[in-house]
Amino acid sequence: MDIYQKLAILSDSAKYDVSCSSSGAESNFQKGMIGCNEKSGICHTFTEDGRCVSLLKVLFTNFCIYDCSYCINRQSNDIKRAAFSARELADLTLNFYKRNYIEGLFLSSGILDNEDKTMELLIKALEILRFEYRFNGYIHLKLIPGASQYLIEKACHLATRVSSNLELPSSKSLQLLAPDKTQKNLMQPLKYAKDFSLQNRNRPIPMTTQLIIGATPESDFDILRLSSNLYNKALLKRVYYSAYIPTNDDKNLPSIQTTPPTVREHRLYQADWLLRFYGFSYGEILEKRENLDLDFDPKMIWALDNLELFPVEINHVDKEFLIKIPGIGIRGAHKILKARRFQNLSFENLKKLGISLKRAKYFITIRGKYFGEKEFYPEYIKRALTKPKKKGFYQPSLFDTFAPAITGEL
Repeated sequence: MDIYQKLAILSDSAKYDVSCSSSGAESNFQKGMIGCNEKSGICHTFTEDGRCVSLLKVLFTNFCIYDCSYCINRQSNDIKRAAFSARELADLTLNFYKRNYIEGLFLSSGILDNEDKTMELLIKALEILRFEYRFNGYIHLKLIPGASQYLIEKACHLATRVSSNLELPSSKSLQLLAPDKTQKNLMQPLKYAKDFSLQNRNRPIPMTTQLIIGATPESDFDILRLSSNLYNKALLKRVYYSAYIPTNDDKNLPSIQTTPPTVREHRLYQADWLLRFYGFSYGEILEKRENLDLDFDPKMIWALDNLELFPVEINHVDKEFLIKIPGIGIRGAHKILKARRFQNLSFENLKKLGISLKRAKYFITIRGKYFGEKEFYPEYIKRALTKPKKKGFYQPSLFDTFAPAITGEL
């Protein structure tokens, strides 16, 4: 099998892994080395400044000793199999980089024979890139659960970012769909990587993980509680949520005809953003329900569930509560706080600052005046937010082709 056939098979096999963003990772440029890694990140996505960046996203091999029900590469599946050699993968990465096809590498793998052997092969490919070819660009490496601590630490020295997928939100679900794996075993590489970061404070290694959403019955509360615990223990920089895409027909899985829960995935990302940047706890976000609302974002639902805290005066509210007002994000809050030093803000002042008042006006007063169009009840506010403004217009859905781009501002 030639290198192009291997690439076709192994890049296709890697497409279901979403935990490949590199935002926030950075390394220092070293003279005489090829490539550099910037904080903006490298992945098949858009950076904050609007640039589209790319990386080679590929498996080292799709041979695997495990038979996880949800995985397209499970041992019992009759699919085309391939494996790179360490040299082939290193050559492919460097040649793609020199041709400006990619800016870095995302490397994962099935388990070939055993965990330590697979980890050694991945490390060998990275050593060729780093030491022989002097490649100093971005490399995201998927750690192999079950590999020794020595190999995990060696991999952390070579990679820019590492991850280890927890895959499912509970031990019970793993026992059902991946009985050869345990949550403790899947968590171990992240703990080793954390130890590496503590020992190498001048070069801590960013870590991520991925959770499959919708393959098992856990609630959004269970998922956010797990994510919150991982953030609080400083094990992760980010959790990725992947809507379950049916690829295998199995009695323990949702039907192969089931539509992936992409809206639920989007709401979990919004809730995760509230956990990491807005000062919310998972208990606050889902205080009165088990699952996130699919029609409104989680900050809006939190505000509607806690209307006794509103409306607040925009000229007096502190920063911690200001960012909890629907429609006011981190940047908007900073603009308001800065402008408030010089004057009491009016409705027009807020519009000139670029604050979106479509949602915020229902939860604030401005110089003592309430600008909401409806009575101060949750159902009235919901209707006001979703009603068409003019005949022939309607509230855009998440998947309208002409809808504005989704950002982290809530």
